[in-house]
Amino acid sequence: MKIFIRFCLIIPFLMTFVSGAGTENPHVVIKTELGDIEVEVFVEKAPITAANFLRYVDQNCFKDACFYRIVTIDNQPDNDIKIEVIQGGLGFTEGETQFPPIEHETTEKTGILHRDGIISMARLQPGTVTSEFFICVGDQPELDFGGKRNPDGQGFAAFGKVIKGMDVVKKIHQQSSENQMLNPRIKIHNIARVK
Repeated sequence: MKIFIRFCLIIPFLMTFVSGAGTENPHVVIKTELGDIEVEVFVEKAPITAANFLRYVDQNCFKDACFYRIVTIDNQPDNDIKIEVIQGGLGFTEGETQFPPIEHETTEKTGILHRDGIISMARLQPGTVTSEFFICVGDQPELDFGGKRNPDGQGFAAFGKVIKGMDVVKKIHQQSSENQMLNPRIKIHNIARVK
């Protein structure tokens, strides 16, 4: 009887441990006019940046946003350090859909490096991140902490990874642009959680 009682007391503890260990990251789908991009958001590794992005998602702020910029090897003649990304969001516009900027969460803190398919936040100075994000096309180590793309060496705040739809990312990356700005822009119908 004592063994049975002890076993019954241990079961809830084990269930809590097992269920906590299997916690999955949220997934969002970026629905564009060229197709869907599914992203896993790393809430434990990048809690500040992930929470900021999900706040915009949950408030439906990205409805009718767009991808408006692509950076390719050929369209950055004035940059010694070349990168390849697509960039989207609300377009650095100020208004009701913008939340206050967040603390800069470097790749040194999170361990999320700018590899192929990583999603990260665009910024000006450290601590200016709001709604603008980009997706890496290929590995982009110069965007990590200590990288040379930004003179301050702080890099950018990565917070997730594309798990489906890299073909859509590459299709956007191949669209026509003028001075890195897509012409026409690629409409984002919405970004919403799928799990």
